Amino acid sequence: MSDPVLARPAALRRAFDRRAARFADVDFLLREVGSRMQDRLSYIKATPARALDLGCGLGQGLAVLRAQYPDAQICGVDWSSAMLAQAQKLDPQRTDAGWLGRLLKKRPVFDFAQADFRALPFAGASFDLLWSNLALHWDPAPHAIFPEWHRITTEGGLLMFSLFGPDTLRELRSALAGIDAGIHTLRFVDMHDIGDMLVHSRWSTPVMDMEQLTITYETPQALLADVHLLGGMAGLTDEAGRCLGGAGLHTPRWRQRLFDALDAQRNPDGLIPLTFEIVYGHAWKLAPTQRQALDEEGRAMIPIDQIGRKPRA
Repeated sequence: MSDPVLARPAALRRAFDRRAARFADVDFLLREVGSRMQDRLSYIKATPARALDLGCGLGQGLAVLRAQYPDAQICGVDWSSAMLAQAQKLDPQRTDAGWLGRLLKKRPVFDFAQADFRALPFAGASFDLLWSNLALHWDPAPHAIFPEWHRITTEGGLLMFSLFGPDTLRELRSALAGIDAGIHTLRFVDMHDIGDMLVHSRWSTPVMDMEQLTITYETPQALLADVHLLGGMAGLTDEAGRCLGGAGLHTPRWRQRLFDALDAQRNPDGLIPLTFEIVYGHAWKLAPTQRQALDEEGRAMIPIDQIGRKPRA
């Protein structure tokens, strides 16, 4: 069941506009996953002239792309204009912060655009590399996004992304299930379904894998603060605390029951664990004559020793 608020792009923009000023508090997770994506990217031989970070947030992925491809023209897209404003403030090339800013003056400046993932303001075949770190899952219909991403990618271009999988926030969902039957956290799409969506959107040789990361918290309040900043709660609230959709944190008594349920999950070290299932994927846009034969279920058959290599004609 999709969250009715996130189903509306305008509401999604407002939600992340409100979080932009404090989003650095949870940027550690994007940095960690971005570093792991960069490790995967290092095994792939690609020299893009133009790269696009979809859901660039505070600009962590832009910095990764600049380090990997210093001569490429790099653009960042986000739903939120406030996020883009923060990214520009944090870019040392714009702020001229000391020696690093002076060094980066010699490199191409980032471009930024506010846009919906389903309707990007770019001509077809504009980018050789698409990068998206922990952003795709906020749209309730990723199958509607992949065709648009395919449109703006050049033939031979690469898509690399990460997103949350279904096991994300499982401890929080378990705690909530003991309180009421409402849907309080977002639902995340299974890795295999994402792979099928890629194939149906004409992406070639998709490779999917996943891992689980566990973050521990000293208090339930700290855990919930991070989940709200990351956008994982279905009941989004405005700055005044008014519920914008879904089931929010209702009464003080309800909230205390949730705190108690989370406290009951403390590990032997006295900390509260929270699981994040991280799904990684990459795929290529190939000309029709280059596409590999598909199996009966529509998946590309890839020899294990070819994983991570750019397909050849």
